[in-house]
Amino acid sequence: MTCATPRRRGFTLIELLTALLILSLLAVMSWRGLGAVLDTRERVVGETEKWQSVAAFCSRFERDLGMAAPRPVRRDGGQAPPWVARPANQTGPRLELSRFASSEGVDAPRRVAYTLNEDRQIELWLWSGLDAAPGEQPQRHAVLDGVDSLELDYLDGTQAWVSSWPAAPTSAAMPRAVRLQLVLSSGERVVRVFAVGT
Repeated sequence: MTCATPRRRGFTLIELLTALLILSLLAVMSWRGLGAVLDTRERVVGETEKWQSVAAFCSRFERDLGMAAPRPVRRDGGQAPPWVARPANQTGPRLELSRFASSEGVDAPRRVAYTLNEDRQIELWLWSGLDAAPGEQPQRHAVLDGVDSLELDYLDGTQAWVSSWPAAPTSAAMPRAVRLQLVLSSGERVVRVFAVGT
């Protein structure tokens, strides 16, 4: 009597190739999914950084306007008004103002200005104090990148928005509010209204 031993059966070549094909398709799909997740993450991080920069700039701008003071300053050529706002087609900073120190004692009274430079950055100009020494140049700091346009309008005593300040010889030392309009290089438009000296 002979015993028949069961024959072991393995995978055929066709079965192995089919399994490899299925695994490779799964690997490609998961790689593409991972790539999409990483690309989305990079876009979200970039957007978050952009809006954090805009928020920080608006906070600084609001703080300076809140500490604005109706004090004229002495310059090389005599006195300058406490608040000088120029339209976009004139040379010089778009907005220049006197501001007092904060109640926390962190800031010093000084003259500040904001402008849009050629590199599409909003610059903050800081003088060492309210009254500038002859020939003193302000320190310039870029506070917001990627800005295509900067528009500033000022609310006068008749509740009308004007593009420069003082709007008339009879204008108050400072406007009642400032409307800030930014167009970012990514196309978004940001409009904020700030009270002055509150």
